[in-house]
Amino acid sequence: MELIVARGREDLVKARRGGTVALVPTMGALHEGHRSLIRQARVRADQVVVSIFVNPLQFGPNEDFSRYPRTFDADLEVCREEEVDVVFHPAAEDMYGPDRQVSVSAGEMGRVVEGAYRPGHFDGVLTVVLKLFNLVQPDLAVFGQKDAQQLALIRRMVADLDLPIEILGAPTVREPDGLALSSRNRYLSADDRRVALALSRALRAGAAQLTPAEIRETARAVLDEAGPELDVDYLALVDPATFAEVSDDYEGLAVLAVAAKVGTTRLIDNVTVTLNPA
Repeated sequence: MELIVARGREDLVKARRGGTVALVPTMGALHEGHRSLIRQARVRADQVVVSIFVNPLQFGPNEDFSRYPRTFDADLEVCREEEVDVVFHPAAEDMYGPDRQVSVSAGEMGRVVEGAYRPGHFDGVLTVVLKLFNLVQPDLAVFGQKDAQQLALIRRMVADLDLPIEILGAPTVREPDGLALSSRNRYLSADDRRVALALSRALRAGAAQLTPAEIRETARAVLDEAGPELDVDYLALVDPATFAEVSDDYEGLAVLAVAAKVGTTRLIDNVTVTLNPA
């Protein structure tokens, strides 16, 4: 079946053909990580919709909205190869009218960890995701674990607002050298990339420990070894449901998350760890 490109609500209504619908929200610049999301959706659904929309609401005033990669023709080819049924590619003015006033608040959970460094970011994420849910009306949606706090907040929104949508999390896809795939990786120079590998090294080293104190200390030491070229925003060990920092006597699953700037490029990464196992 030919790939359908929908630009607005009416196009989406015409494209819907019944059965289970899966949505894969993206901002484009599709890579192997996105392909993994699409493949997971393909297994579960009769119809797969991929949205491609660079959402201005989730970028701060000093962030990289204007230079965020926009590769629509290449993205369409990826979608064809992965047998996507519909690509939803709205214009910003169609998503957000000139008199928009109402947004979704991410609450306290949206103001910690990543949210502390990007005020309002998660409000913008949840607002666009809710709009996509309302427009596409999927039965399920697939998001990457690489954006772990985003995934947790979307699950929280679905639960708090009683949305009839199943949220699936897909594992982080990595380059052979361990760097988590990201659309922003293309901005890294060869030297930047070597520095950036400290993120995944730190997470692996931390995950090999058993207690919160050991995990934090070990991961921080690896980051410190990278030197001043790695400008670390945070290293956080948090509850995966709330993203609150865990105590030293915490037991169970936790997320070890890191964010840092390498050159002019800001990267995030995380791993799930088990603390104080019996």
